[in-house]
Amino acid sequence: MTFPRVFLNSKEEKEINQGFPWVFDNEISHLKVKKVNGDKEECVNVTFKDCTLEPGTPVEIYTKAGGFLGTGIFNKNSKITIRIISNEKGDEVYSDIETFWSKRISDAYNIRQLHYSKTDSYRLVFAEADLIPGFICEHYCDENENVYLVVQFLSMSCEVFRKEILSALEKICRPYGIFERSDADVRTKEGLEMKAGWIGAARDEKIVIVENGIRLTVDLAHGQKTGYFLDQKDNRKEAAAFCHGKTVLDTFTHTGAFGLNAFKAGAKDVISVDISPEAVETVNENIKINKAEKVMTAVCADVFDLLKQYEAENRKFDVIILDPPAFTKSAKMIQKAYGGYKEINLRAMRLLNKGGILVTCSCSHFFDAVTFYDMLMHAAQDSHRKVQILQKRGAGPDHPVLLGYPKSEYLKCAITRVF
Repeated sequence: MTFPRVFLNSKEEKEINQGFPWVFDNEISHLKVKKVNGDKEECVNVTFKDCTLEPGTPVEIYTKAGGFLGTGIFNKNSKITIRIISNEKGDEVYSDIETFWSKRISDAYNIRQLHYSKTDSYRLVFAEADLIPGFICEHYCDENENVYLVVQFLSMSCEVFRKEILSALEKICRPYGIFERSDADVRTKEGLEMKAGWIGAARDEKIVIVENGIRLTVDLAHGQKTGYFLDQKDNRKEAAAFCHGKTVLDTFTHTGAFGLNAFKAGAKDVISVDISPEAVETVNENIKINKAEKVMTAVCADVFDLLKQYEAENRKFDVIILDPPAFTKSAKMIQKAYGGYKEINLRAMRLLNKGGILVTCSCSHFFDAVTFYDMLMHAAQDSHRKVQILQKRGAGPDHPVLLGYPKSEYLKCAITRVF
């Protein structure tokens, strides 16, 4: 099988050699493709502009000088024109494509088995970090030990292998149900339609999982992204260790998971806040099924406004948790995001009793660790408080980091003591 060859501009291979798995359209010099000329088939050079390769076509990637870099999936509809699936030649990858993807899924599954039991919920496949570009798979286990998979095909590079990937998941995980949440806007940038729904037999869309001994409702069909944020599981448990006998403010709570972990650890009083009425409804449901009504209260409010209100009222807390959504989804918005992160952290520091605990997070990969801790320093300075960092944390072991791909190291979680 002859694969079209994509040649990069001079020196564009540096990041790829370091592990970066994408090729952008402006990095491409030209392509060498097959063309029929009369009775003959010949290979010709074409510019990127004149290229007519169908989206989803496998290609081999080469340096300007002709050095082989890898095999990827071409999609002219996207600024990320090639997502690399292997550092092997195309013939090696496609000699047995089912086995190729089965091994990728199996490798991801086996790594998780070192950390999680069969009844745990965790991220089974983390896209590029697990060498399956654009593909996310969550492994949920309900109270009856039924396994549900929630899958997202977010790019052409995994969409073209949908059959092979799903077949491997069925074989390895034997799930009770598979729900697809390929309803993210990023699919439109890939030239793909958004879709969502059961693959195979339909099951209940709402399930109850157990995390750190806490029962949590997960809405597979309508919850944010893939239904629940599994990346903070270990951080919620660690933060709860500081909550026994304490008053806790849990902000941007989503499902109430941080607050419920605090309740289980023996917190005296917990307020969980979210701006979404639907989220607060879920929090109240989770409070009820964990019998936390005497300790925990859900509040529907804008966190920025509520922090200002509590400061005006001179309210004080022993522990405050800040787990906001990404304030920036582009490099251009970092400074604006800096201001937002700084404001909530500064106000939280003022609301803490002396020696109180601030658990503060950022899930934006654009807002990197250096910027995050710089923001914390300036928030402490402007709030006239001293801050001791007790732990610098990130996502759990189900969210591996691919060297050379900074986007995979996105979550920052600092557990701090404020004086």
